[in-house]
Amino acid sequence: MPDPEKHHILRKTPLFADLAEDELRYITERAASRKFQAGQMIFSEGEPCPGLWVVESGKVKIFKMAASGREQVLAFEGPGSSIAELPVFDGGNYPASAAAVVESTLLFVSKQDFRLLCLKSPEVALKVLRVVGKRLRNLVSIIEELSFGTVRHRLASLLVRLASGGQRTPRGVEVELPASQQEIAAQIGTVRELVSRGLGRLQAQGIIELEGRKIKIRDVKALEKEMEDSQ
Repeated sequence: MPDPEKHHILRKTPLFADLAEDELRYITERAASRKFQAGQMIFSEGEPCPGLWVVESGKVKIFKMAASGREQVLAFEGPGSSIAELPVFDGGNYPASAAAVVESTLLFVSKQDFRLLCLKSPEVALKVLRVVGKRLRNLVSIIEELSFGTVRHRLASLLVRLASGGQRTPRGVEVELPASQQEIAAQIGTVRELVSRGLGRLQAQGIIELEGRKIKIRDVKALEKEMEDSQ
């Protein structure tokens, strides 16, 4: 009988959500569970890609590293997210690196097993295209912000995106920063000191309230205006 925890997390993963029970059982029985400590590398850019990963628990960051050592975070992925679908299809190496942000458990599905599943269920391949398309749109947005937006614009844009999925309270929309200020800086292409300064300025203006990693956004419209004014 398939591991019920693996079965549950794969059923929640967009790539596998609509599979028939026998198809989901096929992939569940072949998915290997692997644990990673906080900060541990899962794979590095340029390495051969033997398969794809699904985040079972914890949080993973996808990033590129420049020769100078500067890091650019491309995305943070949580439970139910799949990683490295594209190189499984095109046969190339990993195009970016991945590391555990906190202690995390991931499921590994080999390239061979995933391709056999796609032959049995062609709709899985179509879902890969949708996932990759969404990531491409996200990368285009990152390039646009890094090329044309100021640090103020990029920070405000990040907070507005977080607000869209935040919890509404009488005092505003409550969100939690997805990572440390250092990692936020890597995500928006700046340094930690400017992130700290920017958050402090927004708090002084009464737009946000800082409570450690939690932020209450008191005025989303003011944040949107920050985005416009700082372009």
